[in-house]
Amino acid sequence: MQTTLLNTTSIEGSRIKTGTEDGMKSKVALVTGASSGIGKATAERLAEAGYKVYGTSRRGAQARAQSFEMLALDVTSDESVEAAVAELMRREGRIDLLVNNAGFSVAPAGAEESSIEQARAIFDTNFFGIVRMTRAVAPQMRRRGSGRIINIGSVFGFLPMPFMALYAATKHAVEGYSESLDHELRTRGIRVSVIEPANTNTKFDANLLQPDAKLDEYREVRAALGKQMGTLVESGDNPSVVADTVLKAALAPRPKLRYPVGRGVALSRLRRFVPAGMFDKSFRKQFQLDSIP
Repeated sequence: MQTTLLNTTSIEGSRIKTGTEDGMKSKVALVTGASSGIGKATAERLAEAGYKVYGTSRRGAQARAQSFEMLALDVTSDESVEAAVAELMRREGRIDLLVNNAGFSVAPAGAEESSIEQARAIFDTNFFGIVRMTRAVAPQMRRRGSGRIINIGSVFGFLPMPFMALYAATKHAVEGYSESLDHELRTRGIRVSVIEPANTNTKFDANLLQPDAKLDEYREVRAALGKQMGTLVESGDNPSVVADTVLKAALAPRPKLRYPVGRGVALSRLRRFVPAGMFDKSFRKQFQLDSIP
C-alpha cells in the first residue's frame, strides 16, 4: 500500500487506527473462503486492525453476528467472481487488499488414483480461483497505483508431498504465479506475497476430496497416511498464527514475497540449507516411505 494512504493512520502494534478528521474511509479488504478456518481468522484479524472487511463463501451472508460482511462468491465461476467484485466496488469504490484463501485439500492417495477431471477440479479452485480473483481485482488497483495481493499457499508449495501430488502441484503453481505477478505489478504500486503455513488446526480436513479412481495397490498407504494427517492437523498451528502473518504482510512497508508461518519457518530453512540428498533421506524417513510395501 502506498504511504499516501496512511497519512492519517497510526500503527500501534498490529492495529490500524484510521483518522476521521478528513473523513478518510478504512481500507477495504476482500478475503475469499472466509466462512471458517484460516479465512475466517484472517478476516477477523483484519477487521480488528481497522480494515473494512468483506469475506466470501459460496453460501454468502451468514446469520450469526461477526466483525465483517459476507458476499456470495464461487472462485470457480467467472460470472460469480465478476459479480461479487462489481458489487464490492459499487459499495466501496476500491479494494486495497485481496487475500486469496479459498481452496481445498485432497485425501492422501496415489497420484494415479485421480482422474484428469478431478485433477482439473482441484486446480480450478486452488490455482485458477486465484487467477480469476487477481484478474478481477488487479485492474482497479493498477489504476489507483496501489494495492496488496496476498495468496495463501502452503509449505507444500516448496516441499514435495507424496500421496498428495495434485494438491502440492497447485501450491507450487501458486508460488510461481505469485512471484512472477509481483515482478509485473511492483512498478504499478502493487505488491504480491505468499503465506506458507505448515499443518494448521482447522476443519480443512473434514471434507477432504476422495480420489475417484482408487486402486487396491494404495489401500494400505491411504489408510496409514490418513491417520498421520489427522494427527498432524490436530497438533498444527492455530489459524490465528496465519492471520497475524497476513496482517504483517499487508502492513509491511516493503513486504517480502514469501512468509513461512509457524512450523513452516523451520521447514523453509531446512529446504534452503540442507543438502538435497540429506533432506531427501530425512523426508522419506519422517513419512516412513521406505517401509511402505
